[in-house]
Amino acid sequence: MHIDFSYLLAIVPELLHYLPVVLFIAVLSFLFAVLCGLAFAAVIQRRLPLFYPLLLVLVSFLRGVPALVQIFILYFGLPQLLPALSAMNAMTAVILALSLRNAAYLAEVFRSALMAVDPGQYEAALSVNMSRRQAYWRVVLPQAARIALPPAGTFFILILKDTSLAFTIGVVDLFAQAKIMAAASYKFLEAYLAVGLIYWVLTVLFSFLQARLERRASRPYQRS
Repeated sequence: MHIDFSYLLAIVPELLHYLPVVLFIAVLSFLFAVLCGLAFAAVIQRRLPLFYPLLLVLVSFLRGVPALVQIFILYFGLPQLLPALSAMNAMTAVILALSLRNAAYLAEVFRSALMAVDPGQYEAALSVNMSRRQAYWRVVLPQAARIALPPAGTFFILILKDTSLAFTIGVVDLFAQAKIMAAASYKFLEAYLAVGLIYWVLTVLFSFLQARLERRASRPYQRS
């Protein structure tokens, strides 16, 4: 038993043709997760009477149910209750599932980041004749964004890796293509190892970019 490294290296260029699909799902899911996470955080922080208890149940469900189960519920289950959703394609279902799942976690990240900003900063902004909106957008949010950046970047990497679940409902992505190639050549170890290496390189790359972004965001707050 040995690893055919020549085959492993040979299939990498073909697998990389499906990398745009992975990045498309990951980036879009992350953007929607950030937007939904901000909305969830606002509802939780303000404890809106009607939405707050319902949102707590939804967040608990999204955190407690595996991502694969959520994808199946969204793609196969919900169309039985809402026939209009039957027109939803597999990629859309994956993006929505990953977005909502990670929004449930990002909501707490954003809420904690807002609470970590010293209230005196907001009051100081008001004291120099800023409006409440200006104080919030120019003073509070930039500081909260800097605090939320590290965990938010981690969730992007988690979403990137979770895109490998898309093949389970028929999306032809990087992992799905590797599965097809492995079945044709019977070189399962080499095919899946190639996928693992690609995801590993992506994770290292985005971790590096995240670290640079964190240093740049922290630069104005460093003492000279």
